[in-house]
Amino acid sequence: MITLYGFGRVHDKVIGLTRDLRVQWALEETGLPYRVHGVDHTGGEHQSEEYRRLNPFMQLPVIDDDGFVMSESGAIVLYLAEKAGKLVPSDVQGRTQVMRWCFVALSTIEPPIQELGLIDLKGASDPNGAQWRPGIVEWTQHVSRKLETWLADRQFLLGDDFTAADILMSTVYRQVRKSGVLDDFPRIRAYRERCEARPAWLRTLEAYEKRLQVAPGTAR
Repeated sequence: MITLYGFGRVHDKVIGLTRDLRVQWALEETGLPYRVHGVDHTGGEHQSEEYRRLNPFMQLPVIDDDGFVMSESGAIVLYLAEKAGKLVPSDVQGRTQVMRWCFVALSTIEPPIQELGLIDLKGASDPNGAQWRPGIVEWTQHVSRKLETWLADRQFLLGDDFTAADILMSTVYRQVRKSGVLDDFPRIRAYRERCEARPAWLRTLEAYEKRLQVAPGTAR
């Protein structure tokens, strides 16, 4: 049985954006048996010595697969896909293409999006945010223009098949879904909507909201 260490309590402003969603989504897509151990992030439970033994960086999520411990959401999603034999092709070149797009999502697309999200989260409390925001928006749009072109004739990143890379890419773009940054990128918006229409994602959101004890729809 896989244990997912995810958020049991978290700051209201990041509900629906936490990286444990990626992992639970992969678990729902693959059908691997699992349970969730909610960690009280607001109470500092992730800073305990017990949790430090699972992840020296004291970040969430983490999984414990009968003694095999893995952290970092991208690595976990790939591990689950390989373990289940789902969300990845069976040939080595196909699997490598999935890994390539996982790296694109987390190393090329996410950095400016995460910076933008932090600026917007801090708002007026960060006096430098307004100065930096236009440049971060341009960076986000620069990488998004490349992806918009890539998606011209593809339903998902690798074509018609939904893969582990799509879990990561679509959850990256969730971070700016309400910012207006994607108004000029209809293919990316449609792509994210296709991903989030999947039954496994809807089950994930429902379970996540129950775990955090928030009203239905709060994380959407």
